Amino acid sequence: MKTPLTLVLVSFVMVSCTSQTTTSLFNGKDLEGWHIDVPDMDSIPDIRNPFIVRNGMLVSLGTPEGHVITDKIYEDFRLQIEYRFAGEPGNCGVLVFASTPRSLYKMFPKSIEVQMMHENAGDFWCIVEDIEVDNMVERRGPKEEWGITEGEKRRILNLTDGSENPLGEWNYMTIECLQNEIKVWVNSDLVNHGYNATASSGQIALQAEGAEVEFRKIMLTPIKNLSENEPK
Repeated sequence: MKTPLTLVLVSFVMVSCTSQTTTSLFNGKDLEGWHIDVPDMDSIPDIRNPFIVRNGMLVSLGTPEGHVITDKIYEDFRLQIEYRFAGEPGNCGVLVFASTPRSLYKMFPKSIEVQMMHENAGDFWCIVEDIEVDNMVERRGPKEEWGITEGEKRRILNLTDGSENPLGEWNYMTIECLQNEIKVWVNSDLVNHGYNATASSGQIALQAEGAEVEFRKIMLTPIKNLSENEPK
């Protein structure tokens, strides 16, 4: 039989091991583990990099438009992001299941976008990948207009209004990707749930899409190590 001290030590080791399963994708100092894909940087000399590190935060300056993309591929994970529009409201997003670069409008990688646009956080945008939700016609429009490429209905509306915090305050977004299913929470509200996605793994990307956005937390936890289904 284990002594109480042994039990304490075993418990400590288990807690320590569990805590190591959650990792930060951003180290607070530089963009190690990420790479930049901004088309205008290919041809315009001295153009600024729209992704910088400032005061320990990853900042998307909004322009020139493009993406910062993880070097690694992920599957079956929970992504926790804290972000805010510190100045003017605008557009941004986080892309999951990202793969082939510049697949849409010679800009967006093939992926499913989880929208962060002010007052629209949690919408899905299909980017040469597809996903289903309940009440598809109500939330995506006439079926004959659905599509995953330029000029087609790629937006799927979220489930709630008013889940975002006031402009300038931090928002807490959780994205859970399990096989080909995606759930999204904004400030603890379930704002979208998609299934039968045409991808189940890929890189993760953040956008520069016109507005400055600050990210102070980007944490990833493998789903297999989670004991609960609801975010904390």
